[in-house]
Amino acid sequence: MDEIVRKDALQILGRVIDILKVKEEKDATELKDLSNHTIHNASVFQDETSVSIVVLVYALSKIIERKQNELDYTYILKFLETARNHLQNNEEYNFSVIIKKLFSEISNIDDKLKLYIQEVINQAQIKKGSQLYKHGLSYAKAAEILGISQWELMGYIGKTKLNEDIPNIVDVRTRLKFARGLFS
Repeated sequence: MDEIVRKDALQILGRVIDILKVKEEKDATELKDLSNHTIHNASVFQDETSVSIVVLVYALSKIIERKQNELDYTYILKFLETARNHLQNNEEYNFSVIIKKLFSEISNIDDKLKLYIQEVINQAQIKKGSQLYKHGLSYAKAAEILGISQWELMGYIGKTKLNEDIPNIVDVRTRLKFARGLFS
């Protein structure tokens, strides 16, 4: 793992741990903001570690937003601290195993929540894929990094206004005039 990616992941995990040490109303908002802030790094590094952390942070924010009273923060914190320790010791495999277990444990909180978590994780991946696309990655690359289909990603991006934010759109007549000028 690249050292810059590792340090960035450690910093993000440290921030998540700090947020979850004390249960507060603002936890979901802080986690969502952190997820939005870190999506840039995931688009730059395009690695599994960065993306899985972004999706995990976003999924935690959504779960806390809707089910804060049902979550045992100390249980989640143990997983996060273990993941951080593995990352600090350059134990990449153990880190990814713990992150996968954390996703699984979160979804096992209760039967209804398990279905909800899977949907949240899927929606988080799609939403974060759109952010990767916004940062300049292609549909295909963003979908590949997040393990989602291009169709899911295109469907979501098609419903957003991402493509409408393109500056300096040149109309067809101007482009045609330019093309004719090249060949005359």
